Amino acid sequence: MATEQQEHLKIEQLQHETPDTQEVAAGRERENLEGWIPALATDAETREALEKAFDYRGDVTLTLRSGEALEGYIFDRKQGRSLTDSLVRIIPSKGEQRTRRSIPYSEIAALNFSGRDTAAGRTFEAWVKKYWEKKAAGEKNIQIEPEKLD
Repeated sequence: MATEQQEHLKIEQLQHETPDTQEVAAGRERENLEGWIPALATDAETREALEKAFDYRGDVTLTLRSGEALEGYIFDRKQGRSLTDSLVRIIPSKGEQRTRRSIPYSEIAALNFSGRDTAAGRTFEAWVKKYWEKKAAGEKNIQIEPEKLD
C-alpha cells in the first residue's frame, strides 16, 4: 500500500507528463468480421469460426444441416472433445419464440456474421477524437453521447 507521500509524488510526476508519454496497455486488435462467411470444411475451422462468433458483438446466422436458418446472438459455447460434444448457445433475434437454444457444432452447416457489429468504431480512441474535434470547434460542456442501437 502506498503512503500519502508516495501518492502525492506520483501525482506530481504525472502532472508533468502528457497522456502520450504515460504507459498505456495495448488494446486487443479486433477483426472486422461483419459479413464474413467462413469455410467450415474441417473441425479446426469450425471451432475457430464459432469461437470468433462467440466474441462477435452482433448477430450471426447459423444454417443447420436440417436446412433451418437461425439468426441470433451467440452468448455461450462449450468446447468438447468432438464437434458433437461441443455446442453454442444462441438467443434467436427473430420469430415468435426467442427461447435460448443449444446447437451442437456438428449440426451447423454454415455460419454467416450477418448482423451489424454493435461495437465497431466505438473505441476509446474514437471517443477522444470526437471530443477534441468538438473542443476545437469551440463547443462548451462537451459530452459524447452513445449512439442509439438499432
